[in-house]
Amino acid sequence: MAASAEPGPQAGVRVLPVRVELAELLKLAGPVVASRLGVMVMGLTDALVVGRYSAEQLGFHALAWAPTSVVVTMAIGLLTGVQVMTARAVGEGRLDRTGVVLRRGLSYGLWIGLAGMVLLLAGGPALLRGLGLEPGLAEGAARALKVFALSLPAIVLSVAAASWLEGLSKPGPAAWLMWIANGVNLGLSLLLVPGTFGLPALGAVGGAWSTLGARSFLAVATLAYIAAMPEARALGVFARPPRDPVAEAEQRRIGFGAGASNFFETAAFASMNVIAGWVGALSVAAWAIVLNVVAIIFMVPLGLAAAAAVRVGAAYGAREPQALRRRALTAFAVALAFGGIISLLVWPASGLIVAGYTRDARTLAMAGPAMALACLFLIPDAAQVVVAQALRARGDVWPPTFTHLASYGLFMAPLAWWLAIPLGMGLTGVVWAVTAASFLSAGLLAARFWALDRRPL
Repeated sequence: MAASAEPGPQAGVRVLPVRVELAELLKLAGPVVASRLGVMVMGLTDALVVGRYSAEQLGFHALAWAPTSVVVTMAIGLLTGVQVMTARAVGEGRLDRTGVVLRRGLSYGLWIGLAGMVLLLAGGPALLRGLGLEPGLAEGAARALKVFALSLPAIVLSVAAASWLEGLSKPGPAAWLMWIANGVNLGLSLLLVPGTFGLPALGAVGGAWSTLGARSFLAVATLAYIAAMPEARALGVFARPPRDPVAEAEQRRIGFGAGASNFFETAAFASMNVIAGWVGALSVAAWAIVLNVVAIIFMVPLGLAAAAAVRVGAAYGAREPQALRRRALTAFAVALAFGGIISLLVWPASGLIVAGYTRDARTLAMAGPAMALACLFLIPDAAQVVVAQALRARGDVWPPTFTHLASYGLFMAPLAWWLAIPLGMGLTGVVWAVTAASFLSAGLLAARFWALDRRPL
């Protein structure tokens, strides 16, 4: 039976002045953001190297990356319970119970990674061939997809380990290891994509092999760090405690909600690649550039959301409603400010940004205006992910999931098809659909948090 979680000084949770709360949030969010950026920079590195090698190979890479990114993002959501349950244990003052959260997360994560790998190896190529893409696109993407699939177990295990460190408010080591892994990825990409030192030029497949090598290194290094932590035994890392069905179910419940939410959102965004493919091969490459830039930017609010979940989760574990509200609202304000600032920075530099991906003039002519237009949804996109994570950290698991399903799955994808194909807006229609869905999601989630905040915790 779980011990009671009465508020008190032993939990280390109290209402802080806004200035202090902001400093605490940013102190935790900084390394988490760096780690999340590292995840996307790995994809950016491959996209840059592959894109400079060949615009056609960049299209292969984008189509292969899309289904694997759905699995990875869903797995990150499924493992959200590791972070939230660890933070709650810290808020309750039960540090010795955090190790069992990690052990459950690693076991769960291994099964997720293996299942995703088998699923994509068996059905991924057939899925690409059945999408009605231009000749050659599906075949080229399928070769890279198979290699990306092999890297899924490694990346999921590293996510479970990093989430546990973040739940302990120790995100720094995971961030450093992620960036070292990026160095490994860059070195391998420069060797394998263009065929350096007499090696065969592998193009998009070479980028996939680079990702496999870097993700494998990251998983081994992160687990080795945890095992070597001086406090590992005190945290229960090596202990095998009695089964706790209630805690296990809660950890899975949090993960199921976040995983389903991530699946709906990421699958909807991946479907934009398909719609762009129906427009034409150059549209796929142009959308790949825009989506890659937006995804890198999104890692900042995603990292902020993770930090907010840790802070809100600890307040929830200590049953301190005033601290919970202060921590959540501070995170919301930071997300809105970041979205506004980054929009103003990216908009005038859109042409220069996309020029870093390819030399192809026709692709640049499509990607530049789309990148400028995409600045419209950076603010609501930043806000919605932070609000969703704060809701899950306070125990409201399924409403954010239903919101993402409605906004991105049921609204965005059909709207994008209608604007891009029947109305003939092409890639511009895709961007307008994403903008509308992001505003819808942010508004619904904010209304949900406001409604819950008016009730007793």
